[in-house]
Amino acid sequence: MATKLPEAPRVGMVSLGCPKNLVDSERILTKLRSDGYAMSPDYAGADVVLVNTCGFLDSAKEESLEAIGEAIAENGRVIVTGCMGKEAEVIRARFPNVLAVTGAHQYEEVVGAVHEAAPMPPSAFLNLVPDSGLKLTPRHYSYLKISEGCNHRCAFCIIPSIRGDLVSRRPDAILREAEKLVEAGTKELLVISQDTSAYGIDIRKQPRMWKGQEVIPHMTDLARELGKIAPWVRLHYVYPYPHVDQVIPLMAEGLVLPYLDIPFQHASPRVLRAMKRPANEAKVLERLAAWREICPDITIRSSFVVGFPGETEEDFQYLLDWLDEAQLDRVGAFRFEPVEGAQANDFEGQVPEAVKEERYARVMERTAAISAAKLQAKIGRTLEVLIDEVGDEGATGRSQADAPEIDGEVFLRDASHLRQGDIVRVEIEDADEHDLFGVPLPAQM
Repeated sequence: MATKLPEAPRVGMVSLGCPKNLVDSERILTKLRSDGYAMSPDYAGADVVLVNTCGFLDSAKEESLEAIGEAIAENGRVIVTGCMGKEAEVIRARFPNVLAVTGAHQYEEVVGAVHEAAPMPPSAFLNLVPDSGLKLTPRHYSYLKISEGCNHRCAFCIIPSIRGDLVSRRPDAILREAEKLVEAGTKELLVISQDTSAYGIDIRKQPRMWKGQEVIPHMTDLARELGKIAPWVRLHYVYPYPHVDQVIPLMAEGLVLPYLDIPFQHASPRVLRAMKRPANEAKVLERLAAWREICPDITIRSSFVVGFPGETEEDFQYLLDWLDEAQLDRVGAFRFEPVEGAQANDFEGQVPEAVKEERYARVMERTAAISAAKLQAKIGRTLEVLIDEVGDEGATGRSQADAPEIDGEVFLRDASHLRQGDIVRVEIEDADEHDLFGVPLPAQM
């Protein structure tokens, strides 16, 4: 009678926060799978649960603590990693039974903690799989992290204390990963980091060879090469350095999607200086106009902080007036929250919570109206759309102006013949304040 081999331990994962955290989760799970571990889709079937936390804002920390508590209640064997890992004493004070706590991108430590908590049986080699990436996103789009850390010291941010200074990946390693992702079915590469524009400044004198040619570690060169690999390349977290201007012609050529995610954070020069951010808002307006001249279809997404310490009603009105001029396509806003370790916590002029709420509502109302008008202007146009889901009643996709989960969607009728990952031409028939509606056009021969 054959002896039944012991099954591989199963690992569950909860990933919170930004796409950068999601990439970290994918890397951890890929390593564990290559070590022979199996993945569990729920708490009940897991031998150990990983919670990859976010620690950027106090509200995010509370969400992370709630997720840890839920995992402990459902499973009991929990390892904590991610940005909130630097506050191990806070986590252990609330949840003394967690098995281990590790910090952000401490891959070896968290994998080691899993091995200790759920050791592999001697037959582990039978469970080994080839070293291929495990994705937490759908097959047709992938996040591609090009660097870790940040050299800026913005007054409201603690990311450098969590993830350290900028460390860029080698360009050939990035391009090799991109090629593998596309070979596996990726149609859209979403380029992420803490500061995408700063990519390569720490290794600028270390060009690498890629397919017989030298590639300089610089955002423009990297974007150009990525555009030769993937159908869609989308740039996120782009700090508005002057050299960002060099990327716009690549968008006009179709090598890179005409989309920039730039966190301007505010417009008032006084508030920007207090934030330790670039404070030449008039120059930004000039650059936006120049970008639109080169690439008329460019989409600009940004985020802003309202209620920063010292922000007056005049400062806030300045922001509203600037937004009217800038005519950004998509805008997200955040109410300022004190974060342990941030310089701004001790600034004078803390804004009352009620005022923050009122300003948040006003900025979102203003920017929503701008976004809605821009969507209305797309009615009657033909746009390329990447299909995310197909159902009995139609399909859902995204235009080149829409990043997954943060922007709008395109809802398609008469689309049962489409498949996830298709890129199709769509005639836009209608729009609301957030999304587009259309019908796919016949494929061109």
